Amino acid sequence: MAGHTKKSTKKFEKNRLKDVLEKRKDVAKIKQRSQVKAKRKARNAQDNASSADAETKSAVEGAQSKSQEKFTDMTVDQFFQGGFELPEPKKTKSATKSTPGAPKQGKRKRSSDDAISENSKSSSEKGDRLFDDEEGQSEGQEGTEHHQEDLDALAEKDPEFYKYLQENDAELLDFGGGDLAEVDQLSEDEKPRKKQKKSGKELAADDLAQELEDEDKNGQVEVTMAMISKWRTAMVEQRSLRAMRRVVLAFRAAAYVNAADDKEHKYSISSPEVYHQLLMLALEHVPSVLRHHVPVKESPTGKVRVATDSKKYRTLTPLLKSHSAAIFYLLENLSDAPTLKKTLDSLVPLLPYLLSFKKALKSLIKITVDIWSDTSTTDTARITAFLVIRRLAIISDASIRTALLKTAYQGLVKGSRVTNPHTLPAINLMKNSAAELWGIDPDIGYTTGFVYIRQLAVHLRASITQPTKDSYKHIYNWQYVHSLDFWSRVISTHCSPASNPLLKVSSDSPLHPLLYPLVQITLGALRLIPTPTYYPLRFQLTRSLLRVSRATTTYIPLAPSLLEVLQSTEMMKPPKPSTLKSLDFATVLRVPKAYLRTRTYQDGLGEQLVELMAEFFVIWVKHIAFPELVLPPVVHLKRWLKGVSSSASAKTPNGIQSRAKGSNNKNSRLTSSITLLIQKLESNARWIEEKRQHVDFGPSNREGVETFLRDVDVGDTPLGSFVVGLRRKGEEREKMLERARESERKDRVKESEDKGEMEVDGVDVEEEDEDDGIEQ
Repeated sequence: MAGHTKKSTKKFEKNRLKDVLEKRKDVAKIKQRSQVKAKRKARNAQDNASSADAETKSAVEGAQSKSQEKFTDMTVDQFFQGGFELPEPKKTKSATKSTPGAPKQGKRKRSSDDAISENSKSSSEKGDRLFDDEEGQSEGQEGTEHHQEDLDALAEKDPEFYKYLQENDAELLDFGGGDLAEVDQLSEDEKPRKKQKKSGKELAADDLAQELEDEDKNGQVEVTMAMISKWRTAMVEQRSLRAMRRVVLAFRAAAYVNAADDKEHKYSISSPEVYHQLLMLALEHVPSVLRHHVPVKESPTGKVRVATDSKKYRTLTPLLKSHSAAIFYLLENLSDAPTLKKTLDSLVPLLPYLLSFKKALKSLIKITVDIWSDTSTTDTARITAFLVIRRLAIISDASIRTALLKTAYQGLVKGSRVTNPHTLPAINLMKNSAAELWGIDPDIGYTTGFVYIRQLAVHLRASITQPTKDSYKHIYNWQYVHSLDFWSRVISTHCSPASNPLLKVSSDSPLHPLLYPLVQITLGALRLIPTPTYYPLRFQLTRSLLRVSRATTTYIPLAPSLLEVLQSTEMMKPPKPSTLKSLDFATVLRVPKAYLRTRTYQDGLGEQLVELMAEFFVIWVKHIAFPELVLPPVVHLKRWLKGVSSSASAKTPNGIQSRAKGSNNKNSRLTSSITLLIQKLESNARWIEEKRQHVDFGPSNREGVETFLRDVDVGDTPLGSFVVGLRRKGEEREKMLERARESERKDRVKESEDKGEMEVDGVDVEEEDEDDGIEQ
């Protein structure tokens, strides 16, 4: 029995042994990884400690040898004049071993240019922070800053030794201008013209000497018209990189002229004319010089390619960073519309060079979207900002496009918070232009559209399922209404076969699946609060759905929601007389209480109902089933006319007066417009019946149904001609309102100017009185 295995052991081996072994293996792997990780940490700590000791030792030896070399050439008097405190520089490797007796003249010239570059580089630290993540040079910059601090401390502690370094070892002090100094080297490599007598190095020396002569007491160079003319000639005729570099440095000083960071710049600008000419020179010619030296290749699909691995691109990167940062800062602080437009135009040719800097692109997107979504900015500047956004969306990759679409939608929602007759045109411009962005990449457009339409659905569901006193305010506001209207414009723009020849049917568009959820959300929001107070909001959303139905030829049942308005007490009962001005339904969501039950409001509701009912039925004016479509609404309208025209009271056989079912609404303007609409609907229905008597196909023939009266113009139909007249009348009414608003705006501006002049005159009189009192 010794070899007999227990039953429990067999059961364990069969059911659990495999899992237990796997768990043990996993535990062993985890322990092994933790041990390897601990050993790696210990080894790294040991290596860091040894390297630190080696660096400290080498630094001490270098400092001792350096001090010994310098002390060997000093006399006793020079030694005692310098004091007994010896400097302890941290980085001795950067010091050269040149003989202090006779340094080369070429090195002194090159170190002067490097010092200028270092000064200009330190003044743009704020703008260059946009590019730190992509370049990965933060550690090097920190080391440079520590080195500069040590040198400043040395200048204060031992000025004579610092002066000795300036005279005999200037390269130790000029350590930060290597990047921009390479631009001069590229300029020297350019082919000189035949008429040019001096070489590139001699011209650079002459320019440097001229600039040093123009320096003021603070070490800044005053920019003059002669310098700008010289730079322009060099950039236009020779495509000079040296001239471009100086223009970039001067432009940066001009951009930060009113900055509060007190940074010192190489150049200074005091004349307004010089400031303007400098801005025009930098904005117009810097991109052209860049394109000449680093050309951009664009494919037929819109993709661009820049040789980022070339030496010229790497050398020009600091200039590109500096110039872009200055433009970004300038855009945030500009208020002049022409200058703002010019600055935005200059960004378009720079976009291919900025694609490598993701963080800078995010800042660029935010700045341009803020300008585009600001309704107080001029339309010209906003359109120019949109062109920059659109160009970036075309040439960028999927990640940048996604961020751009999200930022644009957020700017649209933010900019539509305040809606009035003055801001409505700007908001419509913003919605129409933003709708174009979603068609550049329909797949990304569908993804972002689905996310934001779902957010609208979540807000509506929360308002319905969890109603509170103010829950409806999350739906009944301008931002929500403009969002629904915007998505209707997106779908009607990119899902319409009429506007997109590549689409055979609207369902071929990747954005077409957004149609159904958008219609459901809009219909739900439309009937959330069915009271006469919010009928203007209902009309706003109805127009959005009409746009979608017209563009995609999708039937949306809008007649019931419009007929509900006729059955309300606002339209059934006779109105009260009122002298209020007509209500502008395009800029109102909630009717003031003073308008309820008035003749003014009832006439406005009647006009809106007739217009929207006609616009709804004119979409299907040529459809073969039009007579059957209009039959229920026509019956409903006739019943309403009969109800409002019946007697309000009738006498019983006993002579007692009793209230009848009718309401006696004798608003002839309203009833006549409804009667005219019924006549046009019936006339078009009879016309369709006459046309379809001659067809030779049945309802099952889908192709025949769709091609029925395809060649007939809408304006040639009875209902179509009626709608054309309504649209023309609406355009004339809108022009009259616009003229009235413009005159009102001018009067308001004139009143404010007159008021300001009166205040100024009052201040002058008081000051004169005070002066008279002092003289007495």
